[in-house]
Amino acid sequence: MIAVLLPPTLRAPFSLPGVGEALTAEGHTPVFPEVPDDDTAPHAARYVARASLEISRLVTDRSPVVLVAEGDSGPLLGAVGAAQRSAHRPVLGYVLVDAPLPQPGSPTRDDLTRNQLLTGVPARADEPAAYRTERLPTVPDWPDAPCGYLLTDPAFAHPAHLAGMRGWVVRDATGDRSEAAGELAALMGGLLR
Repeated sequence: MIAVLLPPTLRAPFSLPGVGEALTAEGHTPVFPEVPDDDTAPHAARYVARASLEISRLVTDRSPVVLVAEGDSGPLLGAVGAAQRSAHRPVLGYVLVDAPLPQPGSPTRDDLTRNQLLTGVPARADEPAAYRTERLPTVPDWPDAPCGYLLTDPAFAHPAHLAGMRGWVVRDATGDRSEAAGELAALMGGLLR
């Protein structure tokens, strides 16, 4: 199984320590797309387009994937999944890691922060002016595959709770972030059974 580890937005790296090794040990192939150019508006559309191109570059056949999104890339997961389906690449599952959940309509990041009680999560210092107020793309038929949520930061407890209320598999790794990569591998394995 190919695990596509989508980094947070605005050039932040995927940050779970040891994630590549933990996924490989469980028989998954991790790939790490780079999204270097979403710091110019429209931020979300640029992220989705670049992530989709990167997935095509890294996964050269039509192998099924599990999409894993960390941080502010979480609300874009449905749009990235829709792009994969358009490219005839099956998406077998979705996992969010310390991320706001996608929600219906065309919310802004400010809307998600308010609606999902993330007001204690500080904005990043490098956020462009319109980043929090642009409308995010949504996909009406999402989710089209099993979903999971990995919580490593207690500030994201409310989105994790909402994920559980949706019937998603939720894993709590807030005690020791060094164990989070193993929890992600176990969560992915549970989604694909």
